[in-house]
Amino acid sequence: MQKSLVFSLRSNNISGEFPQARSMWSDIDIVDVGDNHLSGNIPSSMGIPCSLFMLSMKNNKFDGEIPMALGNCTKLRSIDLGGNRFTGNLPSWIGTNVSKVFILRLPSNYLSGHIPQQLCNLGYLHLLDLGHNHLLGTIPKCLNNMTALTDVNFNAYPLHQAYEQQIMVTKGREFQYNKTLRWVKSIDLSSNSLEGVIPEKICSLFALVILNLSMNHLSGNIPSKIGNLRLLEFLDLSVNHLSGRIPQSISSLTYLSHLNLSYNELSGRIPLGNQLQALDDSTNIYGGNPSLCGFPLLNKCPGDDTPPQPTFPRGKRHEDDKKLGFYISAVLGFVVGFWGVCGTLLIKKSWRYAYFQFFDSIQDKVAVVVALKIAHFQRKI
Repeated sequence: MQKSLVFSLRSNNISGEFPQARSMWSDIDIVDVGDNHLSGNIPSSMGIPCSLFMLSMKNNKFDGEIPMALGNCTKLRSIDLGGNRFTGNLPSWIGTNVSKVFILRLPSNYLSGHIPQQLCNLGYLHLLDLGHNHLLGTIPKCLNNMTALTDVNFNAYPLHQAYEQQIMVTKGREFQYNKTLRWVKSIDLSSNSLEGVIPEKICSLFALVILNLSMNHLSGNIPSKIGNLRLLEFLDLSVNHLSGRIPQSISSLTYLSHLNLSYNELSGRIPLGNQLQALDDSTNIYGGNPSLCGFPLLNKCPGDDTPPQPTFPRGKRHEDDKKLGFYISAVLGFVVGFWGVCGTLLIKKSWRYAYFQFFDSIQDKVAVVVALKIAHFQRKI
C-alpha cells in the first residue's frame, strides 16, 4: 500500500501567508492547515502538478478567488475552504475536471454568482455546504443525479479517517464527526440569496440526513413528497417566502429531531403525527406564519370552535339526573292523562253526551244523599 505524504499544521495558531514554493506541493497528498490565522491567496503552484487527495484550509483568513489551477487536482476527494474570505464564483472545475469529490465545504465566505449545474455531476458527494455566502439564482433541478445522496446503500468512501473530520452545526450546537462522517449525508445552502421554488427532485435524495435551506428567498410550496426523505433528521426551511399548506407527508419523517418552518407564509392546518408532536419547542417551529392553525399553536382552525361542555361532580350529576327524570315523568303523565280524556270527548260527540249524562246523574244522586244526611241530622237535634 502506497504511503501518503501529509502536510498538517491544524490548530497551531499560525499566522502569515501560505508558502508559494512549487516544489513542495507536487507529491503531497493531504494538506490540512485548518483553524489557524493564515492569510493571503491560495498559491496556484499547488495545482501544478498536483496529487492532492484532501485539501483543508478552513477557518483562516485566506482571500481572493479559489485558483483555477486546483482543477488539475483530479484526485481530490475532500475540499474544505470554509470560514475564510474567498470571493468570486464557485469554481467551474468542480464537477468537471474534479468529479469524485466526497466532501465540498465552502461556507462562510463571500462567494457569489449562481450554483453551477456541474455540481450535479458529483455522484460521490456526501456533504455539500455552501451556506453563508452571497449565492444567487435557483437551486439546481438536477440534484437527483448525485448518486450517493439518492442511494441509501451507497458507501464508497475512501477518505483518510485519521485526518478527515468535520464540525457541523445543527440545532444550534456543534458536532464533530470522525469515523461516522461517512454516514452523514447533508446539503446546506442556508443564508444566501437563492430564489425560486424548492425542486421536487430534491425529494429523490432518499439518503439525505440533513437539509438546510433556511434564510433565502425561496417561494412556492413545500414539496408534497418531502416525506420520501425517510432518513431525514434535520430540516430547516425557515425565513423564506414559502406558502401553501404544510404537506401531510412530513409526518412520515419518523427520524426527524429538528424541524424549523418559521417565518414563511404558510397557511392551513398543521399536520399531526407522533414524531411532530415529540419535537422540542414545537410552538416556535411554526412561528411567524400567521395563517397557520391547529395544535400546537393557539390559533384554532375553522370548525374547531365548539361550545365547552359543563362538568359536574359525579355524585351531584347523578342526583340532578334523577330529579330531571321525575319532573319529565310527571309532566308526561299529566299531558297523557288530560288529553286522553278531554281529547276523546272533543273528538267523539256520542261519548261527550254520555259523559255529561253520567255526570248529571251522579250530581243528582249526590244531592239526594246530602239532603237525606242533613234531614237525619236535624231530627236528632
